[in-house]
Amino acid sequence: MKRDLEQLRNIGIIAHIDAGKTTLTERVLFYTGTTHRMGDVDKGNTVSDYLEEEQERGITITAACITCQWKESIINLIDTPGHVDFTAEVERSLRVLDGAVVVFSAREGVEAQSETVWRQANKYQVPRICFINKMDRMGADFDNVVGQIENRLEGNPVPVQIPIGSDSEFEGIVDLIEMKALYFSEESLGETITEKEIPTSLLGVAEQRRDMMLQKLADHNDTVMEQYLDGQEMDASMIYEAFRKATLAHKLTPVFCGSALKYVGVQHLLDGVAQYLPSPQELPPVEGTHPKKQEEVLIRSADPSEPFAGLVFKVQSDQHGDLFFVRVYSGQLKEGSRVLNSTRNQKENISLLWHVHADDRRRVKEVEAGDIVGVVGLRASSTGDTICDPRNPVVLEPMKFPETVISISIEPETSADRKKLGDTLQLLQREDPTFSWHVDPETGQTLISGMGELHLEIIKNRMLREFRLNVRVHKPRVSYRETIRKKIKVEGRCVKQTGGSGLFAKVVLEMEPFDGEELLDFESRIKGGSIPTRYIPSVQKSVIEEARSGGSKGYPLIHVKFTLLDGDWHEVDSSDLAFELAAADAVRKGLSQVGVSLLEPVMRLEVMVPDDYIGSVSADITARRGEISQTEIQGSLHLIEARVPLSEMFGYSTRIRGITQGRASYTMEPLTYATVPESVVAALSV
Repeated sequence: MKRDLEQLRNIGIIAHIDAGKTTLTERVLFYTGTTHRMGDVDKGNTVSDYLEEEQERGITITAACITCQWKESIINLIDTPGHVDFTAEVERSLRVLDGAVVVFSAREGVEAQSETVWRQANKYQVPRICFINKMDRMGADFDNVVGQIENRLEGNPVPVQIPIGSDSEFEGIVDLIEMKALYFSEESLGETITEKEIPTSLLGVAEQRRDMMLQKLADHNDTVMEQYLDGQEMDASMIYEAFRKATLAHKLTPVFCGSALKYVGVQHLLDGVAQYLPSPQELPPVEGTHPKKQEEVLIRSADPSEPFAGLVFKVQSDQHGDLFFVRVYSGQLKEGSRVLNSTRNQKENISLLWHVHADDRRRVKEVEAGDIVGVVGLRASSTGDTICDPRNPVVLEPMKFPETVISISIEPETSADRKKLGDTLQLLQREDPTFSWHVDPETGQTLISGMGELHLEIIKNRMLREFRLNVRVHKPRVSYRETIRKKIKVEGRCVKQTGGSGLFAKVVLEMEPFDGEELLDFESRIKGGSIPTRYIPSVQKSVIEEARSGGSKGYPLIHVKFTLLDGDWHEVDSSDLAFELAAADAVRKGLSQVGVSLLEPVMRLEVMVPDDYIGSVSADITARRGEISQTEIQGSLHLIEARVPLSEMFGYSTRIRGITQGRASYTMEPLTYATVPESVVAALSV
């Protein structure tokens, strides 16, 4: 079924953990007619949280993709995780989405992961609207959350609704554009909506808030400015259109409110998705490069008549064959066709196409530009790869994921499980780009690495449940890194003569500390043909591989820039292999001659703690080599922000419960890598 591009919305629901994303998704599915009952997170029967681990824990682990229809709009909806250990799911979802609904708890407001997902949305220039959820909860404060969005997130939130009451007195919402009060019947599960005049006690506040809304809108729209200054009454349709333009231009963020649990405000939020978030046609074309001429920039627009180009953004293992989620950026993708994986230069078959409804699928024959589709039949592809028309190759910008910060060793219970272990780990790594594994060449141990203790615990449980693989798990350990302390210039050589053709290559490399966005950087300054251009990719490949294989202490290098300055070659004996060996020799020589520093992952810690325990919590953070950056009063609680080495944080959840009698909560996310103090290095067995 072809879809009207103007009415298509590719959106994600993003938020901090426990803000109510999954409950909101369940309400959306019910009101759009996609389901006939509402699932409950507490009962473990939601549609989007369909994995056994998700249902048991009451959290979202994988980004579920669901297609539904609201009035004239077709919505591809992705419910993303809120826990920081699964931030890669949010990252890859935002890479391919056109708009986002950011959910905040009216009680907790802007939390640590709220800031992370907001930054990710900024990174990918994703227009968004906000939904302040849980207005029925004790301590709910709408104005406080709006202020936090403005101050902590540096956003420009503009409420288009205000709540009628809060906490146990929350009754409904006031629509500031239409200037009417809306009440939702809990008995009808929110389907019966009653419109009334705004209560007299709230009318003055509503008029003031509407005036503030129009002032902000006037700052970004000349037509609204003229009518506002002339004191003219504005037509609602003009306000909607002005908000749409400002939202798509990232000037304003409309703010809605309600309670997904109590069925309040969800339908009007869906109206906001259709009114304010973009269709694929309203976004700029995507840019890519030619796979063989990387300096050649190619443009792909959301037009079915253009050559096909799509991005694989998620791989999901399945008993019937892996399912690859693809965002189609241009052209058409048809069942039974053959495409090119331009990232890997391999042809692929499109066996089946599915519109995915969480763990249910609906088969389609073809899809067009702007759509999101599940593909069966790809074999060589993985997350971040471009698939395209073989006659018009293009490579779209790949995804980048954070480095893993924690590792544990695992071993199979029986020798029969040993081969199965390798196959299972490869499959899990293909699904999850923030999960990796390798066998330690010294100890023979199999090490798995991820983004946190919960991440690795979920991986272990999936091995047990889904793959029937019994493994023993050992104590977690930190994923250290190394970097160099100063600049150095070295020469690497490969000279082997054995009667017939030999191997000959020389490279001169400069290695220096580097603090850029890329963890490792490579630049060639070869001039005059001292090394033919065709061999430079081999030098780069070898340099990066050698750096990742580990420094003097065996940990991968980061924050190092390699510059190829000079070299030498031979018409007969030089080859790609010779230059790879020479480049590796140069890196090893450089590391043996230059000072290397050990780096450890440092986490950003936020603790919400009652006043009675702030001293104990602060002292415990300091004892863990932590640095408290600031404290902030939020109602009856204190928010402590700190930087703490990950190595000191194992078992923190048990400790924080003990010293606060279970009354504190915390969140933690990777922040940076920092040099390990010499006193700590001496105590480490590295």
